[in-house]
Amino acid sequence: MKKKLRMKLKAKLMVLFLAIILVPLICGILVFFGFGYHENIDVIHELTKEDIMIGAMINKRLMRSLVVAMVVILIMTSGIITAWINKDIYKPLKELSAAMQHIAEGDFDYHMTEAREDEMGKLFENYEQMRLQLKENEEEKAQNEKKSKELVSNISHDLKTPITSIKGYVEGIMDGVADTPEKMDKYIKTIYNKANDMDKLINELTTYSGIDSNKIPYHFHILNVSDYFSDCVEEVGLDLESKNIHLNFTNLVPADTCVVADPEQLKKVINNIISNSVKYMGHDNGVIDIRILDEGESVKIELEDDGKGIASKDIGNIFERFYRTDSSRNSLQGGSGIGLSIVKKIIEDHGGYVWATSKEGEGTCMHFVLRKYTEKKDDEVII
Repeated sequence: MKKKLRMKLKAKLMVLFLAIILVPLICGILVFFGFGYHENIDVIHELTKEDIMIGAMINKRLMRSLVVAMVVILIMTSGIITAWINKDIYKPLKELSAAMQHIAEGDFDYHMTEAREDEMGKLFENYEQMRLQLKENEEEKAQNEKKSKELVSNISHDLKTPITSIKGYVEGIMDGVADTPEKMDKYIKTIYNKANDMDKLINELTTYSGIDSNKIPYHFHILNVSDYFSDCVEEVGLDLESKNIHLNFTNLVPADTCVVADPEQLKKVINNIISNSVKYMGHDNGVIDIRILDEGESVKIELEDDGKGIASKDIGNIFERFYRTDSSRNSLQGGSGIGLSIVKKIIEDHGGYVWATSKEGEGTCMHFVLRKYTEKKDDEVII
């Protein structure tokens, strides 16, 4: 469809300005010459009184006609100018004002579809871009508010469970139920473990807040891969042992392999993945394998469990915040629903990437890759 060509607003105003000046000027010139001006004034003396009276009457009629004609021309010019301004300036501004009123009332579905090639058309186009951006922001805000409410609900539920257990065991100690050293030791260990669960939830919430404002604090160091992951495995191994889960560790990278990473944030990645595996293991005496693989310029870390696995329809969404593969099951298992989204954010901030593979009934494997640390001869560090 061919677009209608419109005169630029600046050109229109110039034409209107010239019309306002030239139309009265032309009318005045016509009136002036309409009186029958004569270069030879002596001719007037040769006319009789009767001729002068007739000439005066003719000039009077002519003047009246010219005045009427000038008035008609000015009225027509004024009407044309008014219609022009109304159509190309006032009406579009009125439409834009109505559209902005809809925006002010929170209605982001009111759109302006008229195609124009002038400045008003550009204004309409800018309005449309603003409307779409505001609509997208509003939808995103509503979605984030919904997710934040869900997070508060999840955290409240998950904190309530360990708090109830701690209160119960403390009351048991106060009432003398733990009347043997073995029972006392069991009660104290349980209270300690529940307190740790609460601490993990609060840490997740703090990290989530950092993700939302893009202000996760990082303190990067050069880490020896073998030493770092050996320490991690030793630390998490004790906890897994108490839960009847066997941990296997395989390191296939050279002893001097290093990466640049924040040790605390990277540990959070390992803990979140393992915590997720334990939570959804689905059976006793589970197995978790941690493998460190050499990928040339990168190091690949795999954490694999023999749990329930994840359905293929869900595997692509598990790193999204608040995503739950099974709401009813997850609500019973606990967890904020943001653990893997935190994993993804931290790994990406380290310049790496993360993904998952899984098969229902067999288990899940989390993979993430970090670039190796290398140093040039001129001491320039490449990460």
